[in-house]
Amino acid sequence: MAFNNGFRSASKLILSSQPSLSKSVTRGFHSTGVKRMGGHGHDEPYYVHAKHMYNLDRMKHQGLKMSLAVFTAFSIGVAVPVYAVIFQQKKTTSG
Repeated sequence: MAFNNGFRSASKLILSSQPSLSKSVTRGFHSTGVKRMGGHGHDEPYYVHAKHMYNLDRMKHQGLKMSLAVFTAFSIGVAVPVYAVIFQQKKTTSG
């Protein structure tokens, strides 16, 4: 009997709180406005989404940065398959 009364009071509590929850929630699409890139602190002649955006000849320490980028990409391209083969071989020998 006590369980039945507890169940009734819990269901009444849930039903009484349900309309307040449904009023606070609204459904629909929402989006923010498009952010325009104006002249806010950008170096305008060199920061344009066009042919001047990626001027590698203006990059400081170009030789160091590009050689590090190529070495990193090559290392990842070699290390990932080698690790995958070693991992797969360990998995098949242990199982």
